[in-house]
Amino acid sequence: MAGSLAFLAAGSAARAACPIELAVYGDPQSGTEIDFTPTGTSATVTNTFRMILDNNVVLNGIVMWSTGEERPNGSLMYKCPEGDVTGGELAACTLWSGVIYTSDDKGTIGLLPAQGIDAPKTLILPDLGPSLRHSLAYGGTGFSKVPSDVFVMKGCQE
Repeated sequence: MAGSLAFLAAGSAARAACPIELAVYGDPQSGTEIDFTPTGTSATVTNTFRMILDNNVVLNGIVMWSTGEERPNGSLMYKCPEGDVTGGELAACTLWSGVIYTSDDKGTIGLLPAQGIDAPKTLILPDLGPSLRHSLAYGGTGFSKVPSDVFVMKGCQE
C-alpha cells in the first residue's frame, strides 16, 4: 500500500508540472488572461504570450532577455504593423514594457524563466494596470476592465 501511495504522489507531481510555454494565467479581478505559446527558434525572443482582455482585445507579448544585467524584458503590443517595423512604429504600438517577475507559494520573488522550465505560480508585471489604462486600447471599442499587475496560474494547455 505504501508503494501505491508513493506512486500516486509522484503521478500528481508530474501532472502538476507545466512548462512556461504552455502555462495559462489569470487576473481574477478583471478576467484578463495570459496564455503562453511556444516561441520556436528565435535567437532573441525567449517567451511568447497573448494577453486577452475583455471586449475581445488581444495584446501580443514577447520576452527578450537583456545582456549584462540579465532580466526578462517583456513587451505587450497592440495592432503593430507587419513586416519591417521602424523603432517609432514599434514604440507607438507597445502598450507596456518591463521586467516580468515571478513568485512561488512561499513569496520568493524570481525572474520569468525561458521555455522548457516549469511555470511559476504567479507572474508580476509592474505598472501594467496604469500603463494599460492610459493606452489607446482602453475605453471606447477597446477593453474596459483594467487588470492588476499580478496574475495567478490557472492551468496548463495540453
